[in-house]
Amino acid sequence: MPISIKIPDKELWDPTKEEFIQVKGQVLTLEHSLLSVDKWESKWKKPYLSDEKKTALEVLDYIRCMTITKNVNPFVYYAIPTDELERINTYISDPMTATTFTNRKDQRGGRRKEVITSEIIYWQMTQLNIPLEWEKRHLNKLLTLIQVAAIKSESPQKMSKNDIAKQNSRLNAARRKRYNTRG
Repeated sequence: MPISIKIPDKELWDPTKEEFIQVKGQVLTLEHSLLSVDKWESKWKKPYLSDEKKTALEVLDYIRCMTITKNVNPFVYYAIPTDELERINTYISDPMTATTFTNRKDQRGGRRKEVITSEIIYWQMTQLNIPLEWEKRHLNKLLTLIQVAAIKSESPQKMSKNDIAKQNSRLNAARRKRYNTRG
């Protein structure tokens, strides 16, 4: 689901030409999607979905990559008001779903941390048979779908002998109580 932001008319300073320029305001429609991430990573040659802090220029460029409005004056991105930038950040961080997950751990008991790039996400989509059209959906919704599909496609883990014994003990206790017997 895209978001629309309103950018008012603004006068900006162009340091390369050393003159003021008038930027005509406009409404931009933005979409936080895998396609946007892929465009940004192709330009910046680093993962977008990392904990690394992004520069102001990188943030504005990601907004440019999110833009689905045609024929946008490149200077308009420098005129985005602070409240609209906050709306964009809220939109980007919105999970767009009610699905939640418990923390999954790797075999050593630590939290899994992998650098995720657009290529990794495209690979996950192919492995999980997620249609390519999902690259235009909100990125958080796509990542949730990938996580759900991965969990659902896992083979169930075998119970340990200790867990089986505990389960049998609980079932036997419930049967004894139900039928009012001692054994």
